[in-house]
This record gives sequence, structure tokens and C-alpha cells, in this order.
Amino acid sequence: MALGGFLRKLPYFFITLLVATTLMFFIVHNIPGDVTYVLADQIREEMGVTYEEALEIAYVMYLGFRPEEPLYKQYVDYLLNLLRGNLGYAYSFRMPVNDIVIQALPWTLLVLSLALVISFAIGVVLGLLIAWRRGGVLGPVVTAYAAFTDAMPDFITAMLLYIFLAVRLGLFPLKGAYDPDIVPGFHPAFILSVLHHAALPICAYVVEHIGLWALMMKGSATSTLEEDFVRAAVARGLPERRIMMSYVGRNAILPLVATLAIQLGTMLGGSTLVERVFSYPGIGYFFAEALMRRDYGLMQGLFFLIIAGIIGANLIVELIYPILDPRVRRETR
Repeated sequence: MALGGFLRKLPYFFITLLVATTLMFFIVHNIPGDVTYVLADQIREEMGVTYEEALEIAYVMYLGFRPEEPLYKQYVDYLLNLLRGNLGYAYSFRMPVNDIVIQALPWTLLVLSLALVISFAIGVVLGLLIAWRRGGVLGPVVTAYAAFTDAMPDFITAMLLYIFLAVRLGLFPLKGAYDPDIVPGFHPAFILSVLHHAALPICAYVVEHIGLWALMMKGSATSTLEEDFVRAAVARGLPERRIMMSYVGRNAILPLVATLAIQLGTMLGGSTLVERVFSYPGIGYFFAEALMRRDYGLMQGLFFLIIAGIIGANLIVELIYPILDPRVRRETR
């Protein structure tokens, strides 16, 4: 039954992806500024050709279209390239966007997945404790912390961590994904170097998202505490720890588990400034470079990747949530 519901909703996700991609394409093509002429100047100096020839090379070889082509034709060509798995060409890096994604996406997924798991685990425990021990000191402290971190942008937290822990104290490296003196490979030195370089970006995300998960878990656990099966467990005299973990925690965590996939997609889109602060070579770093250099090809490709990631996360939730919560399967029958 869950698979049938998933298949019924699948066309709506593809329609959403098409609409979002269409909006993204026309918005990007209406961004002020044209760096084609800057690129033509570089080509003229490198190849020793006239400016008109350099401009022709820039349009045809690097941008993949002529400016006099109608926008709808460029749009159709862009969609056809997407269907072939071609995300475009990053002319500022002189390489296909697919190659940049293959190079950068693993680093972003490493940081985001570890940060999400750590912040989720800590936040769930805090939220459950707050809901169970209402009226304690922990509740107001965590609520104030969540309000503070929610009001503070991610990149501000990243900058503070970078300035104090990397620049002033020198406890962490200033940039990169690993030590360039270490040969990449599946060995302890390389793994430790990767984790050392990823520690500050991970910490920035964890600091920002612990409060969010704690408040979400608090709300879900508070609602679960009012359920009849919890009251029955209390009336039977079961130990508090068992009631809190097995009855309240296991049921209250279900909505949050489904939110994990959506949050991963959202964090993928919000990684731009954080990775830029740490010069961490993930998707966010290259997206920030695309914005600064007005690299529309790279911008479109990474925009599409982020859109597809968020929509795909919602699609995954539609598939797994009925498996996690049998009550949803009963309601959809």
C-alpha cells in the first residue's frame, strides 16, 4: 500500500521539479551583468585572436549558446541536456558542471550527514528530557539557546568558530578538505586529516541545529505524553526510564525521523556561506564562486542539484514514513 501511494505521488514530484527548474532557468537568465565580455578578454589574451573572434569562441565553446538565440530555444536545449544527464558547463573553471559535482558533492554530504546525525541525536535527547521533566531548569535554557541560534545566521556562527578556533588558537586548519601533504586513500592518516578539516564546518551546523531538533522533539514528546497508552503504562507502575524511552521516545521520534531527509536537502541549499567561510571545497563553496563570478552555467547546474535534492528528500519521506509509522498506513487505506 505504501508503494502504491508513492507511485501515485511520483508524477507530482516530477511536475514540481519541472516547474522549479523552469523558474530557476528564467531567473538566472535575468540576473544583471554579463561576464561573457570578461571571458572574451581572457581568450583574446591567451589565444592572440581579435575581440570579435574571442567573443565568438566564448559564446559557442564555453557558454554553449548564442545571445541572439531566443530564450525559449535556450530553455529547450537546457532541458534536453538535463535529460541526458548534462548539468552544463562551468566556464570560469573551464570544466563541465558534472565534474565539479562529482568532485565537491562527497565533501558536502560528509559534512552534512555527520552534522545532521550529531545534532539530531543531541537535540532528541534534550527535547525528550525537557518534555519529561517539565518545570526544570533545562527547559528555559534550551529554549533560549534555540531562539538565539535561530536568530543568528549560520555563516556568523561559522565565522566565530573560524576566527577563534582556527585563526587565533590554531586548533584547526584554515582551508581545504585534507592536508595536501597526505596521499589520499583509505588509511588512518588521510581519514584523520579529513575529519580534522571537516570538524569546524560540522560544528557550525551542529551548534545551529541542536536547538531546532530539541524544540521539535519537545513538542512531539509533550503530545505523546497525553496519549492513553502512556497513561496506561504509568498506571501499571512501569519504570520511568522504560516509559520515557520505549513508550514516549519511540513514538515521539517518528515525525522527526521523517524530517531528517527534508532537513538534509534544505541544508544542502544552505551550505553556501558556511563552506565559503571555511574554504571547504563542497557544493556550497562552488556555488558561492559561481555567484561571485556570474558563472551562469555553474549556477544553473548547482541550482538544479539543490532543487532536485530537496524535492528528492520529500519523495524519500513519502516512501519511508508509512514504513516507520504503521498508523499512516492505516489512515491511507
